[in-house]
Amino acid sequence: MNPKIISVVTGASGFVGSHLVDKLLEQGHHVKCILRKTSSKKWLQGKNVEIIDCGLFDKESLKEVLKDANYLYHVAGVVKAKTNEEYIKGNVEATRTLLQALVEINPGIKRVLIVSSQTACGPSLDGKPCTETTKEHPITRYGNSKYSQELLARSFMDRLPISIVRAVAVYGPRDTEIYLVFKTYQNGFMGLIGFNKKLVNLIHVKDLVDGMVLAAESDRGIGQTYFIGSQEYYDWIQIGNVISKAMDRKALIIRVPHFLVFTVAAFAEFFSLFSSKAATFNIEKARDFVQQYWTCDVTKAVNEIGFRQNISLEDGIKQTVDWYREVKWL
Repeated sequence: MNPKIISVVTGASGFVGSHLVDKLLEQGHHVKCILRKTSSKKWLQGKNVEIIDCGLFDKESLKEVLKDANYLYHVAGVVKAKTNEEYIKGNVEATRTLLQALVEINPGIKRVLIVSSQTACGPSLDGKPCTETTKEHPITRYGNSKYSQELLARSFMDRLPISIVRAVAVYGPRDTEIYLVFKTYQNGFMGLIGFNKKLVNLIHVKDLVDGMVLAAESDRGIGQTYFIGSQEYYDWIQIGNVISKAMDRKALIIRVPHFLVFTVAAFAEFFSLFSSKAATFNIEKARDFVQQYWTCDVTKAVNEIGFRQNISLEDGIKQTVDWYREVKWL
């Protein structure tokens, strides 16, 4: 009997990480989940996984976890923070500790998969979808930290077999971010930012996870970066219509001028000064929201690792709405 494949997943308790764990378990992997002691284990309960709550800065503990790993999927990251230092610590320095531990204990690992973000590249310029050859132009501290993470990962590519995937906006069961769009729609409103048509790539979490595993398991993926997203682009009117059909209800469309988006963000950021937590919506998030095009071309992933968008927007949103209703989020 062949020994089990051992996959280590950081960020396994989160939205994307927990779906990745499900996929790896389906494939028969032994899955080790690196968490912080404070991480919720809600989406891991009852699953046959090994949980190690050492966080990402205890190098000796990480070496113990990684010494027999076949794959490392680095999903964990900081998506909101009050300072640039927090972004750098969570997205760059944590990655550095992981990769240094691997170099010392298990340089022969089959693959390291780093999950980055479309924000590391930036929005589409002149309406042209970003590709892997587009010069990076991140517009937020988060985007800059993810680009810095990518540069760090590339600096280790002479010592470790690393692949990078850039995820676009992700939706699906367990998501709490795009969920707010569904929640607002449930309350009878569909908010649209600005008065111009905005195009985005969206991807169902299961398609994203499939793309991540394909990148990690493909020989061609070593040393490569891939955008993983939908193979078509959507505008928010179209997305609203699909949500309307899935929910079997209409909502009042309200267009919010860009200046008002920044005003609301400024207030949210101001009030976060009196909280220990960073604002979910802030000036940088507003800067993301007002961009006309967040699109990318996934042709490289299609041609090199066999990626496909298997879940249509209609099917994905219907599944997501049904799940939100099942768990009483809607």
